[in-house]
This record gives sequence, C-alpha cells and structure tokens, in this order.
Amino acid sequence: MTKKEKELRQKVIQAAIDLEIKGLNQCKSGNISVRWKKGMLITPSGMIYSKLKIDDIVYIDSNFKAYGKRKPSIETPFHMGILKNKSEINTVIHTHAPYGTGLSLLGKAIPSYHYMIAFFGGSNIRCAKFELPGTFALAKQAVKALKNRKVCFLANHGIIVTGTDIEEALRLTEEFEVFCKQLTIAKINGIPKIVSKNNMKKIIKSLETYGKQ
Repeated sequence: MTKKEKELRQKVIQAAIDLEIKGLNQCKSGNISVRWKKGMLITPSGMIYSKLKIDDIVYIDSNFKAYGKRKPSIETPFHMGILKNKSEINTVIHTHAPYGTGLSLLGKAIPSYHYMIAFFGGSNIRCAKFELPGTFALAKQAVKALKNRKVCFLANHGIIVTGTDIEEALRLTEEFEVFCKQLTIAKINGIPKIVSKNNMKKIIKSLETYGKQ
C-alpha cells in the first residue's frame, strides 16, 4: 500500500467520524467512497466508524471485485455507478442525516424553495425512486436522480451527496442538512414560497464564477 493510498484511506475514516460527530450519521449507518485507481475505496459494512483502521477500508475494482479483509458497504453498487457515470466526481457520501432522511420519507423532489439549492447543482433536489438497499436497481435510480446534480434523496431511505473531493462532499453534506432543517421548519409554520425559474437561472449562472478570482 502506497503512502498516498494510506493517506486517502485515513481521510475516508476521518470523514466518517466527522459525519457522526456532526450528527449526520449514526453508529453504523451511511457510507463513503472515493475514487482510487480504476475503482474506489469504500467504508466496510456494519462497522462503527470510530473503530476503523486503514486496512478496514475496502478497495473495489471496476469489475466490482473487492480487495481487503472486510466486506464492503452494501451500497457498493450505487457508489460505483455514480463514480462511473460522473467523471467530475471523486467522492460519494451517503447518510441517514435526520432532516434529510425525514424529507426523503415524503418521496418527492424539492423545488426551488431557497436560492441555495443552486449550490447543489440545479433548480431542484430530485428524489430517487425507492428500491431495495444494496441493489443495482437502486444504483440505477440514484444515478438518474444525480444527473446534473450534486445531491439527491433516496426515497424512504436517506440522501446522497457527491463532490470533487472529500472536503467538498463533507461541506455539501453539512450544508444540505441545514437546508433540510430550514425547510422542515418552514413546512411546520406554513407553505414555503418558490424562487422563480428566471431567478434560479440567474443564480445558477452566477455560480459559474462564484468564489473564483
């Protein structure tokens, strides 16, 4: 194992621990993958994050063959499917974060209630149709929901967040949960208003140069 791979494995472990500390995952729920060589590194199935060691992280090649002493996450199919279909993405995070998962139970797309939705890749947040966890059918629905998007709901399940690297994916995961909390509060108090399509187009356009010098 090279130094670079060891460092990447450690980043995956730290990211998993950070998600739990921030209340975005609980105990053994959720999973993280990062692109590596022609495949990916992914968290193992059913292990408490705080107990993970670098050799617990599993390497999956492009043919879905697993290398390592642990069984890979049950959600390996959608992680690999997303990475294969989105060349600009190098990290996939799946969580059962309370507010995001709560909204996933509605089984609906979220329209442009807030201009910040543009930061997640478009003018809405799609919801992937429910399929059994760990199946290629679920992977197909997840890839579809993430077309031109960085985030999606998995109906009656949780959320998926993607990023160009671990840092971006972690940040978006946290920002998305804050948005879901805000939306939940709004729904309790009334009917949220929608930002117009025209304004969302302008916001999405402006993000092309956002944060760039």
